[in-house]
Amino acid sequence: MFRNRIIQYAGLILFCLLYTTACKVPSLVPKTENKKLPGSYGSSEDSTNTAQLKWREFYNDPNLVALIDTALKNNQELNVVLQEIEISRNEISVRRGEYLPFVGLRAGAGFDKVPRYTNIGAMEATTDIKPGKPMPEPVPDLGLGAYARWEVDIWHKLRNAQKSAVKRYLASSEGRNFVITNLIAEVANNYFELLALDNQLAILRQNIEIQTNALEIVRLQKQATRVTELAVRRFEAQVLNTRSLQYDIQQRITETENRINFLLARYPQPIARNDDAFNTMIPKTIQAGLPSQLLTNRPDIRRAEFELAAAKLDVQVARAQFYPSLGISASLGYRAFSPAYLFSTPESILYSLAGELVGPLVNRRAITATYANANARQTQTVYNYERVVLNAYFEVANQLAKINNLERSYDLKSQEVQALTQSIGISNDLFQSTRADYMEVLLTQRDALESRFELIETKKQQLNAMVNIYQALGGGWN
Repeated sequence: MFRNRIIQYAGLILFCLLYTTACKVPSLVPKTENKKLPGSYGSSEDSTNTAQLKWREFYNDPNLVALIDTALKNNQELNVVLQEIEISRNEISVRRGEYLPFVGLRAGAGFDKVPRYTNIGAMEATTDIKPGKPMPEPVPDLGLGAYARWEVDIWHKLRNAQKSAVKRYLASSEGRNFVITNLIAEVANNYFELLALDNQLAILRQNIEIQTNALEIVRLQKQATRVTELAVRRFEAQVLNTRSLQYDIQQRITETENRINFLLARYPQPIARNDDAFNTMIPKTIQAGLPSQLLTNRPDIRRAEFELAAAKLDVQVARAQFYPSLGISASLGYRAFSPAYLFSTPESILYSLAGELVGPLVNRRAITATYANANARQTQTVYNYERVVLNAYFEVANQLAKINNLERSYDLKSQEVQALTQSIGISNDLFQSTRADYMEVLLTQRDALESRFELIETKKQQLNAMVNIYQALGGGWN
């Protein structure tokens, strides 16, 4: 009968708390993300996607593969992200432990002196535990037992917090994949930059040799009074200008090598590479697949999606703060004033069981503000998710257009280089036969050098576009 009354009173109290709190929960409408993407990047609707290739299959240069392997093992930024993943994993254990009962052991010892002329002191003075053995003074206090605390997760507040931690752990794992794709792309782009610089330096040295030979011819012609000193000086200036360019390229080579070494987390050392392979490299044929595949292939999109899911759970956790919480505490053990009586059963047994309902009633501004902030953060993650998806689509679209335009540009520049290379010999022959001015020779050599530089730059941009489209499609992390 007594227990039934306790249950009835507890139910009445719970009803009153629910009524007074649930009626005052602010009404906030969560924002829903837009996941719609165009059906295709153009007229093609082929679902074959280059992003499905593993990076070892996509990059077939053994020197580049070795560099990427080293970077994935040693790169500091990647190792920092790995520790962030470990932190997120530990946060899951923290959240899981919050909704499980907490059980501990407690042991204690002390003493207490009660004034004799008080009701407790008077009772202790006249109390005999056994004949002829009054209670000691001061009174020792010895205790040993177990205790437990548990918050009953009625509204799934603690469980949702644990689920939110899991989503953030998954987001951090996708962050690792995103760093991997960026790292691989950066190593590859710098490697191709290095090959391009090496080839530009080789062309520059060939051009210096051609210009030096032309300078000797001009000097001989001056001795024969066929040209003036002005022509000799102009040819000398051209040779000196070309020679100065090689030091600029050598500096860029040093910086690019150091950048690669930094990505590989090592101090400066030569970068193994095959310069001759650069001119024979043909950019891979890229198959972009469908835009909807970005949602599953791109690590940054999946990370934003997990962060969005975590933010939605945080809103539910914040909303649950408006409802009452039920806590249960219990203890069981022994307590006595003497070691001789500590384990006397049942006289020294101590146990307790209590339940507590706590709900906000007055001054709920902090809870309301926390709930509003959680909802605002959820709205932020929606906008961020949509921004990441939109950016991913444009990255792919831009790189596809770039690949197409660079292919046409490279064909035209190849024809330009061929024409200007032939014109060098023609201009030299005409100059020696006094049918062309020396300025025509100088301009032809300069234009030929610039066109060959531009051809190498275009080839490098083609290779970079191949790297970037592979990254934009979400390839490299698998």
